[in-house]
Amino acid sequence: MSALATADLGAVLQLVPVQRAGIALLLASVGLPVIGVVIVGLDIMPVRFAMMHVALLGIAVGLLTGIDPMVCALVACALSGAGVAPLARTPSGLSGAMGLLMSLAIAAALLVLAVSGVNASGAFALLWGSILSVGTADLVVLGALAVVVPALFWWRRREVALLLYDRELAQCSGVPVRLLTTVLLVLVAVAVAGAIKLTGALLVDALTLLPALAARRLGRSLGSITLWAVCIGVAVNVTGFLLALWLDWPPGPVLVLTAGAVVLAAHLVPERRISPWRASASVPPVSLPSSH
Repeated sequence: MSALATADLGAVLQLVPVQRAGIALLLASVGLPVIGVVIVGLDIMPVRFAMMHVALLGIAVGLLTGIDPMVCALVACALSGAGVAPLARTPSGLSGAMGLLMSLAIAAALLVLAVSGVNASGAFALLWGSILSVGTADLVVLGALAVVVPALFWWRRREVALLLYDRELAQCSGVPVRLLTTVLLVLVAVAVAGAIKLTGALLVDALTLLPALAARRLGRSLGSITLWAVCIGVAVNVTGFLLALWLDWPPGPVLVLTAGAVVLAAHLVPERRISPWRASASVPPVSLPSSH
């Protein structure tokens, strides 16, 4: 039975939609866990729900206008991320802004669907995802995120670390806080929208937040946490996808359960091995001259 299942899995892996889905998950495992580090660092957990509703609005507009719904969702999320940034004067303000955005987006989406008479089933399908329907445009978005997000973290690693550590400290240290916050929020928004087709909006945490949570437990600095997040993302995506194909189960829930198991396993690491990851962002103490 095991040999037969393995043979079946090998045959399934030869299918083009399955290969596209596998490539998409590999690309997602590079950029999206880093986005999860941003979400955790800025303490904007509601961003996933807010962008889910914004994506729903974008898809509703796409169905109404005849434009590709996923393109509309990506544009809507990117504009929303940029629009919310000016409201985020303090770290706590980000969560409030996301709550406002979520409420407005879902109200607008439901209004568009009700007034236009568009079949809502296509819009709400994003809640469950459709990983085997990944197309070239989805691969381009995920590939761009896989390059841009790690590159930004490496290029501006000190500024990003300071911003995630303390907004006011970053401002006093000369970091362009507003611009950097806007860029990060736009990347977060686009990443969440780009991952929706892979796992569905309800399970997008498997690609973003869960690898970052496990990485925070294992890393000792922002750089090591980012590296851990990417490694965990690759391991979770490959393992979960192959397991889902082998068992003929929906990939989204399997990916979430696999990532959740890794998070729980990471929390078995003794606390004494963990040091504050934000220490690398702190300003070094000034040495005072000794009095004679």
